[in-house]
Parts: sequence; C-alpha cells; structure tokens
Amino acid sequence: MKQITLFLASIVVLSYSALGQDKKAQSTPLKEVMTLKIDREGGANGANIAWNPKEKKYYAAMAGNESFPMEVFDAKGKMLSDETLEALFDVRGLWYSSSAKALQMNGYDNAGWAEYKLNAKGIPISAKKLSVVISQPDAQCVGAFDDKTSSLYYYDYATVNVEKYDVKTGDKGNTTKLHLGAKTEKNINDADETTKDLYNQNAIIFTGIAHAEIGLLNVNDHTIELYNLATGLLAKTLALPEGAPQENSLNFSFCNNIYWLFDKKDRIWHGYK
Repeated sequence: MKQITLFLASIVVLSYSALGQDKKAQSTPLKEVMTLKIDREGGANGANIAWNPKEKKYYAAMAGNESFPMEVFDAKGKMLSDETLEALFDVRGLWYSSSAKALQMNGYDNAGWAEYKLNAKGIPISAKKLSVVISQPDAQCVGAFDDKTSSLYYYDYATVNVEKYDVKTGDKGNTTKLHLGAKTEKNINDADETTKDLYNQNAIIFTGIAHAEIGLLNVNDHTIELYNLATGLLAKTLALPEGAPQENSLNFSFCNNIYWLFDKKDRIWHGYK
C-alpha cells in the first residue's frame, strides 16, 4: 500500500510539472528593449507611461500626489525634463488622445479626468480638469485608453469586470466579464474570486490587438495575459524574463507597443517587447 501511495504521489507531481512546462511553452517570451529612469524622489509607485506620437516623447508620472515627479524622455529614453517638473495632478492612467491632440489622464478616486497643456518643447506646464467627471470602480483604478474610439477602460477588481467609458461624453458603455485563465467557454468556472488575487488589482492595459485587447499582469505566473474584449476569454500569454519587476498594484503600463513594468526600488520603468 505504501508503494502504491508513493507511486500515485509521483504521478501527481509529474502531472503538475508537465502542466507548468506546457503553460510556459505556450507563452510568447518578451525581451527588454529599453528603460526609463525616474531620477528624483517623490512617490513610491509608477502611475503610468504615455507615448506622444506627435512630439515623439514618453511621459512618465509618479502616483500619489500632484507634486510628485513627472519625467519626459525622448524616443531613445534620454531625459528631457528638469528637476522642477511635477505631475500637477494625482495621476493614475495617462494617455495621448489624437482626437483631442492632448495628453490626458484619470486621477485618484473621484478626481476625474484632466489634460495637460504643453509648451513649445512638449513639456507639461499646467493641468486642467475636463468638464466630464465620472466615478471609477476603485479609487486606484488606472485607465487604459483606446485612441481609435476615444474609450477608457477600467478594471473592477471586486467583480473582475472591465468597464468602458466614452472620454468625450463620459457615457458608460459595455461591461465585459473577464474569465481569468480561461481560453474557452468550457474552461470557465467559479474560481475568479480566488484566482483574481494572483493579478495586479487595478492596472490594466489596452493593446489595440484584435481579439486580445485587454492585458492583465499575472504576478503569480510572471506573465502578461491578453484577453478578448468581446468574450472575456484569454487570448494570449506573454512570458516575462527572469527578474522583471511585478507589483500587485499600479506600476504596469503599455504604450508605443511596449509593455512597461516599474521597479520601485531602483525607480526604473523597464520596457519589454
């Protein structure tokens, strides 16, 4: 009986090992392509990064206070802003709207939405609140922007839903239930309440990739998972390289076709592609 028990235990271990290897094999590996360093103190968390295609610049804001740093970089990651530049708004989501021709953001809790005024060099000099102010699912929600439709997406950790809003009008659109880890309808179960703790709880990304629009950071599996916005099913898994920084809250972004993770200790945004 003891030998049979040991034999069955060995089968279970091998099965879990094979499952993990299979999951890793099915993931697309990402490689680091660039970094953006926040040289100043102020704030512990990276709010977001935005790419301004008109100015060919990256904008990186720290979360937590309007006086925390905002840094501006050129396309190669060279810092262009000076040590006096502040976020001017308690930023969470940050994006460039081509229709508004402006750098915009959502803020903490009920701060609403705002946009920056840039000087001739593309550096923010002021921030004004937009007339449209809506509530978001959670105080720390990081808005993910779809430039083609001027839509903003929030992740509701409590319900595992993605909520859509029209940035121009503030109107609420569709709500999509994400089926965490499920690639097909047969894989859908009631495990979301337990598995949702394995993911970043408030920062999601919008990729613009058809049928893989929404991205979540899986801090347990060290992957970025892309979900179909129409079905809520898992479409693709991206494997992060060893040592990539991962946090359960904030510090996760996507812009200029690069996936970004913030190292809180070294204050560096690492970009992967």
